[in-house]
Amino acid sequence: MNWEQLLSLKRFGDTEKRHRAQQDETRLGFDVDFDRIIFSSAFRSLQDKTQVIPLSETDFVHTRLTHSLEVSVVGRSIGRRVGKVLLERHPNLATLGYTFNDFGAIVAAASVTHDIGNPPFGHSGEKAIGEYFKTGNGAKYKAELTEKEYQDLIDFEGNANGFKILTETRKGISGGLRLSYATLGTFLKYPKESLPKKPTKHIVDKKYGFFQSEKEAFLDVANELGLLRKSTTKDVSFYRHPLAYLVEAADDICYTIIDFEDGINLGLIDEDFALEFMIKLVKDTIDTKKYHSLQHKKDRVSYLRALAIGVLVNETVEIFLANEEVILKGEFDKGLLDRCKYEAQINDILKISVDKIYKSNDVVEKEVAGYKIIADVLDVFVNALNNNFLGTASNYDRLVLNLLPNEYKNTTDNLYNRIMKICSYVSKMSDSYAIRLHKKLNGNLI
Repeated sequence: MNWEQLLSLKRFGDTEKRHRAQQDETRLGFDVDFDRIIFSSAFRSLQDKTQVIPLSETDFVHTRLTHSLEVSVVGRSIGRRVGKVLLERHPNLATLGYTFNDFGAIVAAASVTHDIGNPPFGHSGEKAIGEYFKTGNGAKYKAELTEKEYQDLIDFEGNANGFKILTETRKGISGGLRLSYATLGTFLKYPKESLPKKPTKHIVDKKYGFFQSEKEAFLDVANELGLLRKSTTKDVSFYRHPLAYLVEAADDICYTIIDFEDGINLGLIDEDFALEFMIKLVKDTIDTKKYHSLQHKKDRVSYLRALAIGVLVNETVEIFLANEEVILKGEFDKGLLDRCKYEAQINDILKISVDKIYKSNDVVEKEVAGYKIIADVLDVFVNALNNNFLGTASNYDRLVLNLLPNEYKNTTDNLYNRIMKICSYVSKMSDSYAIRLHKKLNGNLI
């Protein structure tokens, strides 16, 4: 892969090449990507979607929106620092007009949108949709779908749904948000289809990145950027855009450290653990006198968090630059932080977060409720839309369809596309809206 092609400013529908040197420096194309994402309805819904603690009543626990903004800030810093060195290594890029800010803008845009496809109720939302089609009432559709279409449903993936949101053509709107292909490529952490599932241990095979409904859009992006094809069969699988590694690292840094911080502030993790585990990350940069001068737990934890993020940002930049050539060849098979010298410390923090936060009664109880809510809402709307297409809609089905936004009502003779419409509708719901709608569907108007 080569950087000039990987930094493509092309957008869906372009008939001519966009040249970096011709860009308006006051609002670059990659900055436009970020702006379009921020103003999208899908991004706004993240303000009421679970990050770790579902539906928390406290004012400092992170939602998907605040998490995404934080990841974008970290991602921008990493991208700029990497870009500064890459421009020195590849002077032709500077000749074409690229600056280190371009790298930061691309990574920031892809970072701020990395969770845009996640359903309500955290990662359990993805699993709830999958379970509905695997073992719930949705399993009856298996025989009418192709193997890969059915796999998309039973292994519903927020990353693939995010690509759908960013690129899906609707009536009057072609190419979704029409982001630059550089940003779309950087967003794609898993540039493969749902099958075969985990064919190798390479990081790109961990999950999948697009549904069958967006296969052509994905291939258009991959070919424009010159991504290397990984699969030697007819199955679609490519190696990552190099900058996708930076998005992944920014996300890993934020959820590892900031979820841990949330757990401490909520009292789920003792502050003593914070000092014990984080000190191993920040021992070379901490000012112990300053730390002990902070009177409030929140301030002490915040100080440790800032230092820890700084340390891991430095590690990310160093590892990426040391492995640039290998990454461009598609041969770097792990996440960047899986190769850092603090891997053991990161794993220690994640382990205690799993034990004390992710498995806490508050989290588990609300995830269980989310399973029920998502399954019920899917069942009502999938049946209504399908029955309407078949001409067997009941009065109840017709009433239900009146609740469905117009963009999801257009029926198609393709069962997979009808089902995906409803999955898309449900996945865009905020936690609170899903709860309110579920109550109404069950006859509770209070």
